[in-house]
Amino acid sequence: MTWLPDPTALQTFIQRALQEDIGDGDHTSLATIPAAAQGRAQLLIKDSGILAGIDLAELIFHAVDPSIQLERLMQDGQPMQPGQVAFHVTGPDRSLLTAERLVLNCMQRMSGIATVTNQIMTTLQGTHCQVLDTRKTTPNFRLLEKWAVKIGGGTNHRFGLYDMILIKDNHVDYAGGIIPALQAAKAYVAQLPTPLAIEIEVRNLVELQEALQEGGILRIMLDNFSFANIRKALTLIAGRYPVEASGGITPENVREYAECGVDFVSMGYLTHSVKSLDLSLKALPRH
Repeated sequence: MTWLPDPTALQTFIQRALQEDIGDGDHTSLATIPAAAQGRAQLLIKDSGILAGIDLAELIFHAVDPSIQLERLMQDGQPMQPGQVAFHVTGPDRSLLTAERLVLNCMQRMSGIATVTNQIMTTLQGTHCQVLDTRKTTPNFRLLEKWAVKIGGGTNHRFGLYDMILIKDNHVDYAGGIIPALQAAKAYVAQLPTPLAIEIEVRNLVELQEALQEGGILRIMLDNFSFANIRKALTLIAGRYPVEASGGITPENVREYAECGVDFVSMGYLTHSVKSLDLSLKALPRH
């Protein structure tokens, strides 16, 4: 397997998702399929893109029935075309049917996200800019969506509210301004047993100058800046901090943002506007 998210978090997701789908039993399979029946199936690809979720699929199959065997014909992150087969699975028919929909739901969405992320990375080739995901994710599915971003070649931003301090516009307004917000955040971090990095979002060049005056930050986010103002901001920052551009960034304009010279672009588009790709688990004839 390639890189995996936290194994405990993955298993928790799988168990909750299976419980949501199975409830007190897969009654259709129990009613129609003999308990001793053994079968094979293949994951058939019906769309072009980047494949994502085979590692997860294997975990799901094993959670349903440890006796299921998965034979990989392709790997996560590999380009795929209609007609290809990603893997074969062998095991009890009932178990294969019970796992089928969760495997497909996850792989279809993950492949859609990985595909879009890969397209953005291709657009950014030749620049030093990296694409970041955001917290604009599907509740209870974030772990897999951010995993798919990584498979597609993107970079994960913070996973949640717990692993980084990101001071955004509303925090600034409630705190009374950039400087009070930063001062309070630095005092808070100083009391933590494990330090957290601080990122500050600024909405204009005045807020940027205040952030530079106060300092003590990991990264500066330029929110909804024009291209001209991004260039002015980069001149003011003068390489002291990494710079992230955010707000209104799309596949059509992401290259222009990168060519301004920012280090990162963050795109909610990666996870909130993608189309799931078409995959199908098909039974194979018995030998």
